[in-house]
Amino acid sequence: MQSTGTRNPATTPTHCPYCALQCGMNLTPVEGGTVEVSERADFPVNRGALCGKGRTAAAVLAPGARLTSPLVRSGDGALVPAGWDEALDRIAGNLERTRARYGADALGVFGGGGLTNEKAYALGKFARVALGTSQIDYNGRFCMSSAAAAGTRAFGLDRGLPFPLEDIPKTGCVILVGSNPAETMPPSLRYFTELRENGGTLIVVDPRRTKTAEQADLHLAPRPGTDLALALGMLHLVVAEGRVDEAYVEERTSGWEEARAAAMAHWPEYVERITGVSVPELREAVRLFCAPEAAMVLTARGPEQQAKGTDTVGAWINLCLATGRAGRPLSGYGCLTGQGNGQGGREHGQKADQLPGYRKLTDPAARRHVAEVWGVDPNALPGPGRSAYELLDALGTDVRSLLVMGSNPVVSAPRAAHVEGRLRSLDFLAVCDVVLSETAELADVVLPVTQWAEETGTTTSLEGRVLLRRRAITPPDGVRSDLEVLHGLAGRLGVEKGFPTDPEEVFEELRRASAGGPADYSGIDYRRLAEENGVFWPCPAQPAADGTHTAGASTGTGTGTGRDTRTGNSTATGSGGTGLRTAPHPGTPRLFLDRFATDDGRARFAPVTHRPSAEEPDDEYPVLLTTGRVVSQYQSGAQTRRVAELNAAAPGPFVELHPRLAARLGAAEGDPLAVVSRRGRAVAPARITTGIRPDTVFMPFHWPGEGRANTLTNPALDPTSRMPEFKVCAVRVETVTF
Repeated sequence: MQSTGTRNPATTPTHCPYCALQCGMNLTPVEGGTVEVSERADFPVNRGALCGKGRTAAAVLAPGARLTSPLVRSGDGALVPAGWDEALDRIAGNLERTRARYGADALGVFGGGGLTNEKAYALGKFARVALGTSQIDYNGRFCMSSAAAAGTRAFGLDRGLPFPLEDIPKTGCVILVGSNPAETMPPSLRYFTELRENGGTLIVVDPRRTKTAEQADLHLAPRPGTDLALALGMLHLVVAEGRVDEAYVEERTSGWEEARAAAMAHWPEYVERITGVSVPELREAVRLFCAPEAAMVLTARGPEQQAKGTDTVGAWINLCLATGRAGRPLSGYGCLTGQGNGQGGREHGQKADQLPGYRKLTDPAARRHVAEVWGVDPNALPGPGRSAYELLDALGTDVRSLLVMGSNPVVSAPRAAHVEGRLRSLDFLAVCDVVLSETAELADVVLPVTQWAEETGTTTSLEGRVLLRRRAITPPDGVRSDLEVLHGLAGRLGVEKGFPTDPEEVFEELRRASAGGPADYSGIDYRRLAEENGVFWPCPAQPAADGTHTAGASTGTGTGTGRDTRTGNSTATGSGGTGLRTAPHPGTPRLFLDRFATDDGRARFAPVTHRPSAEEPDDEYPVLLTTGRVVSQYQSGAQTRRVAELNAAAPGPFVELHPRLAARLGAAEGDPLAVVSRRGRAVAPARITTGIRPDTVFMPFHWPGEGRANTLTNPALDPTSRMPEFKVCAVRVETVTF
């Protein structure tokens, strides 16, 4: 189990607290209770490289940047320091009163994709066991839920990348759709640079000429919201030009005829009119993609954060399947996860419709398995609840009290002014966070919790690699871990057992709960993670000859092979004499090589067709808005906006627009512009560039206040994933005079 002793003076190998690369870094304690960050060359993903956010991550550990005492709302409306017992008593009392008056589903829980696996697991268990509510979801719903839904539909299993990043430079062509890793995860850019150095080609699909697009062999700049049509147009050409891998389609897929018929309705000239991508560009993209033996399609938030995001990703998967580029070495479809634990965060129970191990909450067998681990009646587990935006929209009406852990929806949610209003209408709001975020400022109680360098826990990277973050320093007095918070609240709510504070103890329970599920972690333990630099899931525990199971090293000898029926991949199983344990499962870096995780082992085509965005331009709102990130800020900016070096590089919001649009407005560089949608108004300085389409403006979403981009965005939801349409809405742009 984890030691909770005093500060360790030695350097600690761990991982970055920001994006899903989870770059390796070393931490050395220094005076003032913080750490010095240094390179860690032994971790294979970043090989020592760190972006500016990773290098400066320790700045948020400083006392002036973070919370060090619970805060409670006083009678005059101010947040004032309080003791932990007072704060926890106030939260538990309000939750109890809400439940007694309105029922358990009047209690809401909103988690985050940055929580460790242990915290995400414990939070989901807390909602369903201690509170008895179905109303739990998390901000990862805003990240890659459409890709998850499409991947599950096609392959029977969702893991962001079904292959390690190291495969990217070895393939022949990558189509990168709606992703700008040069700014969102800079250490990953080397994989695409090495791809081109090795003779491969990079195609970037983005309405902006980003820093990533500048390095591409071919940049396609479609109108926002038309990625679905673009993928269908490319598939049409694959069929028309005789590039379909007929043998692969026959042997390893189903549903091809329906998908082919849908694609053939999207002829190149029609797609050109929809997307703005010319027919010659479409043909060149198809040629580059189909020429090499192996190729990949990688998507990110661009095609996913749409009200048709699941179908859009499905269309890109169709392109991979039709050309035989899935479930083969150095080929496949993958999603570049955004948040630090965006993958693990949705696997272990904080999502509205899932139980640990990526099990479905509606599956009776899954409910029985998890309920047995938790020691509760399966019938006592609530059913699926509302998705993230729907939960936020119900605040103050159906949901009267809310616990937020590791999220800042005041800045990050779509239609953010409305969400802020719903948060203000609550009977009671409690927030657990490292800093006083914009959401925490609205709370009745704020609890200061530990950061990544002050706690041990696991995360799961975009590759599906489970990693161990290690505690390097002792947190300040007055700060507790999220696990301690849940333990304290559960006890006050009458649940004395089942919420341990030791993360390794929580992980051991998570292993049992995930065993046999799609995301099986049962063969992983902290020792393996430390020794092996992470383990790829699924990694089931191997049975010993005496019928027990182990995640540890073999004490016997010999080798053998078996088949993982969830992934179809051959795996080492080991053999040994009576009483000797088998070799541990090696983990699964590459999925689907033998079969897909569907019932019949075949990948499924999706018969999808293009449809307009939920909100198209008109005379009143003639311009398209798309949103995204910049290199020196992260997500809602709650932490990075407290780092001087990062603020100097990216001090505030801006409106990126084309010179032709600027000329029509009479706007010059730096002039304040108002961007107005049907949901509100945001003001920020103009940034004029030829690297964006003339019919489109771009705003980063890291800032609150009058420059808050998510004031404008559309909460229209994908019918399958419930992903809001962050990436496209209709706006008008106006000059501002003072």
